[in-house]
Order: sequence, then C-alpha cells, then structure tokens
Amino acid sequence: MGRPGLNRRQLLATAGGLGIAATFGFAALGTGADALTSGARTRVRYWNLFSGGDGANQVTMVDAFRKANPDVAVKASTLTWGGPYYTKLAMAAAGNRAPDLAVMHQGRIPGFAPGRLLDAWDMDLLAKYGVKEADFNPVLWQRGLVDGKLYALPLDIHVQLNFYRRDVCEKAGLLDTDGRLPSATSPDEWFEILKAAKGQLKKGLQTLGLHAHDENFSWWFFLSFYQQLGGTYFNDDRTEVTFDTDKATQVLEFLRKHVTDGYVNVGEADGEAFIAGSPFTWEGNWSVPYFNGEKIDYGAQPLPPVFGTPATHAESHSFVLPHQSDRGGAANEGAHLLAAYMVKNATAWAGGGHVPAYLPTFQDKAYLELAPQNEYSRPAMDHPATEPRVWFAGSTGVLAHRVGPIIAAANLGSAKPDAAARRMRSALAQLLAAKNPMDGRTAAQEQAGADA
Repeated sequence: MGRPGLNRRQLLATAGGLGIAATFGFAALGTGADALTSGARTRVRYWNLFSGGDGANQVTMVDAFRKANPDVAVKASTLTWGGPYYTKLAMAAAGNRAPDLAVMHQGRIPGFAPGRLLDAWDMDLLAKYGVKEADFNPVLWQRGLVDGKLYALPLDIHVQLNFYRRDVCEKAGLLDTDGRLPSATSPDEWFEILKAAKGQLKKGLQTLGLHAHDENFSWWFFLSFYQQLGGTYFNDDRTEVTFDTDKATQVLEFLRKHVTDGYVNVGEADGEAFIAGSPFTWEGNWSVPYFNGEKIDYGAQPLPPVFGTPATHAESHSFVLPHQSDRGGAANEGAHLLAAYMVKNATAWAGGGHVPAYLPTFQDKAYLELAPQNEYSRPAMDHPATEPRVWFAGSTGVLAHRVGPIIAAANLGSAKPDAAARRMRSALAQLLAAKNPMDGRTAAQEQAGADA
C-alpha cells in the first residue's frame, strides 16, 4: 500500500495516493461504466482507500464480480487514504449519505461508534453467500465484534516483515538448506546475523532498513517486539494504564542499537537501498509487488522473534456497513454479496502481498505458489501483534501519531530509551482520559456503556 522508502503520509503528499502509478504501472480504480447510470436492477455504492498495487487488484476483483453478477451494478470510489478517508466516511454516515459498503482498518472500529456510524452485518445474509465464522482466524474475527455483533468482515491482514536478500545472506553463510533465513530467537543472535551480513557489503551501504525516523513504522515495530515480551497497555476494562516501562525500555534499547552499531543509515530510502544491495529491510507486505518488479532474489518472514514469543504487527482491511437510516433491501443485500465475493476470492488480492483472512484460501494451489507469500503468510496469520482495542488506535490513528515520534526520538538518540518509555506511558494515560470525538466519551466511559 505504500512505496518502500517513503512513509504513507509522505507518499500521499508526493503522489496523491497510496502508490505511484507511473512507478508501478498500475491502473487507477474506477474502470468500467458508472453503475449509477446503468440499467442494472441492484446498485451498490462502494468506498475504499486502495490505489497502487491494491487498487489494481481491486479493479480486477470488482470487474470479476460484475461479470459473475451482471444484475448488480457496483459504483466503486477510491478516496484519499488515511485521516481524510475516515473523516469523510464518518460525515457521510452521520449525515445519512453513506455508501452501501466501505473498507476500514479493523483497528479503527472501536472509535467509529458501532451502532451509530456503522451498521452490523446480517449474519444470515453472509451465511447465504457462504461466509461463516469458522473460516476465519478466531482472533481476527473477534476483533470485528462489538457487543456480540459483527461490524468488521475481514478481507486480509497486512503485516510488517523482515525482507532479506538471498545473495548477500548466502555469501554470509546465513541461509539454511532450503535457501531461507532461520529466525533469530534472541537480540544477540539477531545482531550476529546483521554483523555477518554487513561483512559482505561495500562501504556506505546500510545493513538494515528500519525507517528509524518515521512515526508509523516506529510504532509498528515497537508494538511487535513489546508484544513478544507480553507487554500490555491497559487493563481489561480500559480504565487504567498497565504499560510496562521496563519492557518498553528493553524494546527501545534494542531498536536504538541498530543505529548506534552502524547497521542503519538514518534517512536512507530503505526500499531503494534494499534493491541496491542492502541485505535487510523491515517493510509492510505491500512492498512485495515493488520488490517482485525489480527481479531480485529475496525472501520475507515476520519480524524476528528475538524476545521469545513470535509476534509481528498486523492490521486488517475489513469491510464495513456505514450507517444508513433506511439500510435494507436490494442495495444492502448487494453489499453483502459483494463483500462475501471479495473475501472468498482473495487469491487475486494476495498478489499484492496481503495475507487473506479467509482461511480456505490457504488451500488454493494458486495461492500456495505465490512467493514470498508462501514463506510468511501462515506464521504471520498465526502470530499477529495488534494494537490495543481503544478508540484512538488503528492505522495512522491518534495513537501512532502520539507515541510514534517518541519512539523515533529514542531511535535517533534525541531521547534516552528509559525516558522515552516514561513519556509513552504518560501519553497513553492522556489518551485514555481523552474523549472520543466520534461520540464524546472517554475510553473508560465507552467500556462502561458496553458493559451496561
């Protein structure tokens, strides 16, 4: 969903979207006749935030749906990714101008006032179209539930990965007999891997792309390793902060060591450096089409489980039903049909690097042949590290904006890890006490209402 070497917000500023069509050669979403002016019996308005590789795959999938369901006319609209998308979606739902179907990052669900800005899925309709809970990862499915009702139907998980170049790693003697990089199980083991790889590099080439200065990547990487340590953020009813500053300091020291030991060149265009010969880069799985297009021999795996328990940051693109006061009828059924079709035909979507949420896809021969997806998909699905379930979480949300810069400051040396950990705890306490702008309640009040 974003070009390596640029964070997503930078990419929006420079290219006006998630991907750069000229770079990747992808079409923009919106091909085909305008469904709202067609003669089709059922019309479905569908909003999403996909462009770049995601957008190209969406075009393919929506066009396939149209061909398979000629009586359903889909008006697919791609909006600006990030905050502007969610602002427009909330306003449309509040003003009764919402589309029939939309895409939302699953982490955003708690803050989107389910029941007021979102409508629950009709489980009988989903079952009619072949979608059932048993076909999804339990953790992923549960995160879409609010008060026992499903508000987020998962399409995928997208995860942070350790990409590695086989040519450099082979010269360093790091690969196993299958040509893959064994996972490091301790910080010392990981830094030994980096040391061995660095010995094969020309002067000036960085060993690892870490996005050390980027608030979003910094937060995603921190979250992964903090969860490996079993770290928590809040108690179960989200009334108290349980953030462990000792564990946080341990993670921050680990991240900072990559810079102090000379494995990271701060400010480097990490994806481009990887293509130029850098042996490792930590990127989202959306980088797969970009790297595949460069014809380099590489592998990808979840972030190394250096603190014992495997965990790598994961978010989910999910389908939601923005609130409509008169939801129902043919358009609503068409929205359920379209979402079910997209979820069940996710092999095309997986080509963009994403891990399908619909588990039967893992039995599809075409999916199993995708590389490097066949290396990281199952481990990533089995060990996702997700954000805390609070209104201020979610992709590029308030939480990342508040704590990400603190982590980046520790990475760059402008804050000591222990001091940064304390600042993170303070920021979490302030956020927990803050009101959700969607409904005016604090996180604690929100939970009390859910328990009532």
